[in-house]
Amino acid sequence: MPDNSMLALVQIDIVSDVVCPWCIVGYLQLQQALEQTGLTATPRWHPFELNPDMPPEGENLRDHIMRKYGSTPEQSQAARDNLTVLGADLGFEFNFSDDSRMVNTFAAHQLLDLAEGQDRQHELKLALFKAYFTDGLDVSDHDILADLATTVGLNAEGARAVLTSREHAATTREKQQFWTSRGIQGVPAMVFAGKYLVTGAQGAENYANVLQRCVQDAA
Repeated sequence: MPDNSMLALVQIDIVSDVVCPWCIVGYLQLQQALEQTGLTATPRWHPFELNPDMPPEGENLRDHIMRKYGSTPEQSQAARDNLTVLGADLGFEFNFSDDSRMVNTFAAHQLLDLAEGQDRQHELKLALFKAYFTDGLDVSDHDILADLATTVGLNAEGARAVLTSREHAATTREKQQFWTSRGIQGVPAMVFAGKYLVTGAQGAENYANVLQRCVQDAA
């Protein structure tokens, strides 16, 4: 059994978007890997926008998937059904419907930037995943974002002020560009110990192997 204290040397950076279903799937698979190996780690989240040009009103999710990926209605439905089953196996509830919408996530990433400075980023990230995928909330809406902020211990009015002023916009853009300039074009993208890049939701076994490699390197 590896020395758990060694994992404190490992930083797990996760580049993701809050409307990316594979990002929450990948994170939960990572959690399984940590449980299987008996190791612990706290991830550090980084912003990525799947659809930076998405207009404020958003787009019907089914139509968006069909347009972006060229899939048929049947393929789009099958993909969502697959995610629903996969999520259930991981203890996460995907509630897709004909009214589900893809939305712009830049405001959510700005709020996450605020939360990082108050050590609430991880909790807020998970709250945003649940709000969007399970509760069907519009995570581009400032009022909804402010309400979510309160659930993780942030001040609602402070969160709303940050979103209105966009004072975290430039910093958020810089963080996005940092990762895209290093070749990150899709998410989830996880970087272990600053050197092992794993893209996509790769499953608990693969994540466990990378974690063990990090522990061996630290030893």
